[in-house]
Amino acid sequence: MPSLLLIEDSDDLRETLAFLLAREGYDVRQAADGAAGLREFDRAEPEVIVLDLMIPEVPGIEVCRIVRRTSEVPIVMLTAKAGEADIVLGLESGADDYITKPFSTAELLARLRSVLRRHRPGVDSGPSLAVSGIELDVERHRVVVDGTEVSMPLREFQLLELLMRNAGRVLTRSVLIDSIWGAGYYGDTKTLDVHVRRVRAKIEPDPGRPARLVTVRGVGYRLEA
Repeated sequence: MPSLLLIEDSDDLRETLAFLLAREGYDVRQAADGAAGLREFDRAEPEVIVLDLMIPEVPGIEVCRIVRRTSEVPIVMLTAKAGEADIVLGLESGADDYITKPFSTAELLARLRSVLRRHRPGVDSGPSLAVSGIELDVERHRVVVDGTEVSMPLREFQLLELLMRNAGRVLTRSVLIDSIWGAGYYGDTKTLDVHVRRVRAKIEPDPGRPARLVTVRGVGYRLEA
């Protein structure tokens, strides 16, 4: 279980990310500002850091520089600034990767797997999944259902991956939307239902009577283990 330090001043975003990352198997520590983040870093010695650029007390850039004086721990920087100069500054300060807000949790998980593979090349980051006759290869973007390969666009693939990683658990609609479309998504929530129908059409023997991807009324969806 990789230990992760999340430094983010937005309470809503931090709590949402912490919940989702914990469900993915990360041991998450949290901090709401740069000073608290540096104290937690010294105390917890995390294996990876997710660091917001715009945080109070000690700015993210300075946190990155301070950490780099003593550690090569991978750092994924979150930024609302999409300008090239800001991104370059973050990378030159020691960040390994960056994500521009708003972002999907699926994208963040992919970036985390990537930096952990680079820093811990012998560690299995879970690129392949197999549940209920469905095989999913994350790195090759390949899905095989009952021995037959099926084509899936990115959003459908991300939705299926999240459900497979949480097989047997009910994922609420809000968790699914935040994970796939990002915590800042304010579009039509029916978008999720459309993608669920499309996934069912490709993984269910009878999409009209789903047995693998089931609806839990009033809550969300579950992929049967």
